[in-house]
Amino acid sequence: MKKFSMIMLALSLMGSAFFLGGWTFGRVKAGVAVDGVEVGGLPYAAAEAEVRARLASALPPFVIHTEEGDECFETGFADDLPSLLRHAKKGEELHARVTRVWVDAEEEISHLCARFAYSPTDATLSFSAAGFVYTRERDGRACDYKGLLEDVAKALRDGESEATLRTFPVKAAVTEGALRARTRPLASFLTRFDGSNSPRSHNIALAAGRLAGTVVAPHAELSFNAVVGKRTRENGFQEANIISGGEFVPGVGGGVCQVSTTLMNAALLAGMRVTESHPHSLTVGYVPYSRDAMVSEGADLRFVNPYDTPVYILGRVGGGRVEFTLYGLPDGKKYEVESRVLLVADPPEEKVVEGEEDKLLRAPRQGVASESYLLVYENGELLSRTLLRRDAYAVVQGVRQVKKIEN
Repeated sequence: MKKFSMIMLALSLMGSAFFLGGWTFGRVKAGVAVDGVEVGGLPYAAAEAEVRARLASALPPFVIHTEEGDECFETGFADDLPSLLRHAKKGEELHARVTRVWVDAEEEISHLCARFAYSPTDATLSFSAAGFVYTRERDGRACDYKGLLEDVAKALRDGESEATLRTFPVKAAVTEGALRARTRPLASFLTRFDGSNSPRSHNIALAAGRLAGTVVAPHAELSFNAVVGKRTRENGFQEANIISGGEFVPGVGGGVCQVSTTLMNAALLAGMRVTESHPHSLTVGYVPYSRDAMVSEGADLRFVNPYDTPVYILGRVGGGRVEFTLYGLPDGKKYEVESRVLLVADPPEEKVVEGEEDKLLRAPRQGVASESYLLVYENGELLSRTLLRRDAYAVVQGVRQVKKIEN
């Protein structure tokens, strides 16, 4: 830009010099012709105007070649006519020295570049309970503005009337491929339930639906209770069996613990760091021992995303199954959870009570002492085996009612 401005300044000074020395009045010598224009006997100003009209008509537009065709620009010129005419000798045939001048080159080339250049657009992703939606990136195009100015300046100096606009691609910073690489499946885990139990199925679907579409930011902690909310009727939950006081009893939100259990196992397999989990007081049948996650108003399931990229949670419920899949950028490791039984205690003999009919009031359950471990592998090699929890599940004495015999 500075180089071009200096060219304009030099040409301007040159033109000014043509009019120094008081060469304003007088006439051209007889018989003088300049570039085929007879100007003999004309006043200097009129002669200059005649010749310049001819020179202008013969001056082609300045052409800039682009990828989409040629762009033409009108330019001016500087000449040595004042000096040439005043020093002309009688009958002399002369040729003017012409230098093309493009005064608005910087502005017009800037506008031209603006038409042919555009910024890149990064790929994007949106995430919801329905899954991922990606938009492709679009590369941009940049114009070699500085190079074109230099080429134009050189062409003007050399008496040429064309130059070429060069463009080059500008890559988007974020590509769809990169986004997909950062949202690959990390792990899935599913458990099964009795789909015919309508209230429990409702609670499982409600809790899983609130977790689906959750994004755990890098190094952030997820709270199950914060996402799912209180298990109350006002919050949409229904009454189904829960474990309370060492027994299965009706309670609002029954089934939600199966959702938290399923999520915890998926999180462990995905490399999440579980910071809070609690066992049930009794064994449950949908996961191995020490792999359950009881939640209540005072007990939460929490885990931290240890990665530098987000982790995305999808949940699905249907056909008597609840499943969670976590997505993110894999760290190259494989995670497994191992459950070990340390002790099994058989329940005492059933307690028998009298009633109106024969039926089982409470099923017996074994007591179990167990522990769970997180195993981490890389390239098939065991890197670590870490104790997750050590639990004790209570023994439950069975209670059977028999019909009272009337005397």
